[in-house]
Amino acid sequence: MRIETDLLGSKEIPADALYGIHTARAVENFPLAGRPIHPALIHAFGAVKLAAATTNHNLDEDWMPNRYIFIETACEEMMKGELDHHIIVDALQGGAGTSTNMNVNEVIANRALALSTIGAGSYDVIHPLEDINLHQSTNDTYPTALKIAAINELRLLEKEIINLLEAFQEKEKETADIVKVGRTQLQDAVLTTMGRTMSAYAEAFSRDRWRIFKCEERLRVVNLGGTAIGTGLTAPKKYIFNVVNNLKQITGIGLARAENLVECTQNNDSFVEVSGILNACASNLLKVCSDLRLMSSGPHAGFGEINLPPRQAGSSLMPGKINPVIPEAVSQAAMSIMANNSTITQACSAGNLELNAFLPLIADKLLESITLLSNSCHILAEYCVKGITVNRKKCQEHVHGATAILTALIDTVGYDQAEAIAQEATERNVPIKTVILENQILTKTEFEQLISPEAVTRLGS
Repeated sequence: MRIETDLLGSKEIPADALYGIHTARAVENFPLAGRPIHPALIHAFGAVKLAAATTNHNLDEDWMPNRYIFIETACEEMMKGELDHHIIVDALQGGAGTSTNMNVNEVIANRALALSTIGAGSYDVIHPLEDINLHQSTNDTYPTALKIAAINELRLLEKEIINLLEAFQEKEKETADIVKVGRTQLQDAVLTTMGRTMSAYAEAFSRDRWRIFKCEERLRVVNLGGTAIGTGLTAPKKYIFNVVNNLKQITGIGLARAENLVECTQNNDSFVEVSGILNACASNLLKVCSDLRLMSSGPHAGFGEINLPPRQAGSSLMPGKINPVIPEAVSQAAMSIMANNSTITQACSAGNLELNAFLPLIADKLLESITLLSNSCHILAEYCVKGITVNRKKCQEHVHGATAILTALIDTVGYDQAEAIAQEATERNVPIKTVILENQILTKTEFEQLISPEAVTRLGS
């Protein structure tokens, strides 16, 4: 064990631990969520600390002249995820993220000490606060790291959304010739095609992809260099003007220092805006998954229009039952994202004066939502949509057995005659087609042309 001290006293820390006393106190104080910080936030913190260290080193060559290389390496290791298991504070914590920042500072300092063959805890050589946190505050490093993490995760999400919309576009091509009953208020309405149905889903996710792509712009403005409340207290002016440029080069993201650092430090509406965009995507996922479950329902006593890929046995009691588990799982993820959006909105609104103390909650829910969306889009595309097949016979039975078919005939036979046909078909319990052909209202060829894929998808009359 080694002994470390802070303003509250001394504490024993495991000799080989890369964390220190501030982390140990946080672990004791915040046994809340029981889960670690999102890895993307840890990796982004590594980039922020590297930018700060690089800037300090460039401005003063006498700063850590023999130790900078070890600090640089430790930061790079954190960026690569090699130090994730040393960030042990809970995802939820008091102090606006100070515990996370201190855990990061201590791990980088002690890892740098280890790389320089000096024992952990030798803070007279490399100090977590005086060196690793030099010219910084939790209040500018944490939100900056969160924005970088969110941007990186949003880029991964965009790829998964593209994969999903392309899966629906492929199904649109495969099913363009299959006529089906279109429904409004869950009642038979007019004829359409399965291809049109799939194209509508693809278009919805195309909008989501565009919104996700554009919302990165809301996160590129950062307050790094503003220190405690955005006034840049304790930081040299040259540091303030250079640190974001260095961070931009390190991350490859088009970051910009906020013109008003005070405003950027206290207001977090950009996270609400991004969360709202994630919420819109979740809304589309929930709607589409509901549709897929409906169209595949039965399959013998329900709609049975499409067949979802069987993924696992559906019941411990009912043999042969297969459940739509992928749409069900994605629906639950979508509901969680909607709940997260409400939480993020409340947390961002609850800031006071110059700072928002609830950034850990904002970070936890925002990054969780992005991860849930990425995973949801992935499994929906790979385990469900790409394997969908259409029950052509069932769709045809629905078309010929539904009064919706009459809508396609109104321009030819008129509304009154269409209504009479529907009434006779209902009374005799026979298909619409039977009534039309027996009464010689239309020829078989004329009838088939009016309900063809081309006819029912034609724009206008």
